[in-house]
Amino acid sequence: MKVFVIGGLAKTGKNTFGEYLREELKDYGYKPCVMHITEPLYEFARNYFDWDGREDKKPREFLQKMGIEIISEKMGKKDFLLRRLYEDIEILSNFFDTFIIVDARLIREFEGIKNKYSNENVVTIKLERKNYDAELTQEEANHITEKEIIHYDKFDYVIENRSLADLKNAALEVVRNEENYGG
Repeated sequence: MKVFVIGGLAKTGKNTFGEYLREELKDYGYKPCVMHITEPLYEFARNYFDWDGREDKKPREFLQKMGIEIISEKMGKKDFLLRRLYEDIEILSNFFDTFIIVDARLIREFEGIKNKYSNENVVTIKLERKNYDAELTQEEANHITEKEIIHYDKFDYVIENRSLADLKNAALEVVRNEENYGG
């Protein structure tokens, strides 16, 4: 089993790149699954707080507050989202042989996944988008989920998002480089 972990600041193209990676992996005969570490937070927002699931209306402030201030800090459950992710991967590994996690933001997420699935089975990817205004509020932009990744430098790939075509080509290059893992 191989796990691709994609991180980056807001609106750097993580979901788009994850989908391109999924399509390339399928073309090579793998069974990839795209996942979000924050899926439980999205479930809370959809099921209890009337979010319609649209990316352009993502309740970023709520997601940041629920994930960090409430679950991690107030409740002391720093690994809650990772434990849920690991359980989902364990269940879904009966159907998929490759996992693409598209929303890593914190150092403990990258390192935790590497430790759980052994370093050689995990590929870390950082997406960057130079001079792009993600249109975040000052509070959202200064949140740990936007700032901590800046201090992490142990990525296998750093990919600059200049265009959709560049992202698609980068996904193909990553798959070609990693394709001998045996599924």
